[in-house]
Amino acid sequence: MAENYDTIPKSFGLGRIATQAEIDSVDIDVRPDGKGLPAGNGLAARGKLIFENKCAACHGQGGIGGPNGSLVTTKAQEGKRKEKTIGNYWPYATTVFDYIRRAMPFNAPGSLSNEEVYHLTAYLLAANQIIEEKTVINARTLPKVVMPAHHLFVPDDRKGGPEIK
Repeated sequence: MAENYDTIPKSFGLGRIATQAEIDSVDIDVRPDGKGLPAGNGLAARGKLIFENKCAACHGQGGIGGPNGSLVTTKAQEGKRKEKTIGNYWPYATTVFDYIRRAMPFNAPGSLSNEEVYHLTAYLLAANQIIEEKTVINARTLPKVVMPAHHLFVPDDRKGGPEIK
């Protein structure tokens, strides 16, 4: 039985239309190709200081260990499965920025400035030996970083079925 969408009201009389500023404040996702990255720059040395103050309690000194897991790749211990980290599992460097920006720190997600997120991203990429410590990370350079695990991820390019958006 087909629905008659003409009978559904355009408004239910609840709430209000969001302002463009409200929409912009939550439209902060970053795509793998870098679309959505804001202005700003990051350096590993500055990110290390931020990490020590805002991240080490959960992720350990230098991003190794801690109650919420390592972010930096280390040698696997005998008899233990290698922990998935930024350096051995994440497919895109832009995802590191996106995740930190939206979800960290755990006790105050979204509280970091774009500059702080760029610095933290640079620090974590350098700590995983993916970029040089002096490399400047920004909207132009970050999408060009090739992650060690990039080849492990296969895009879903199936054809013939319903397209899901």
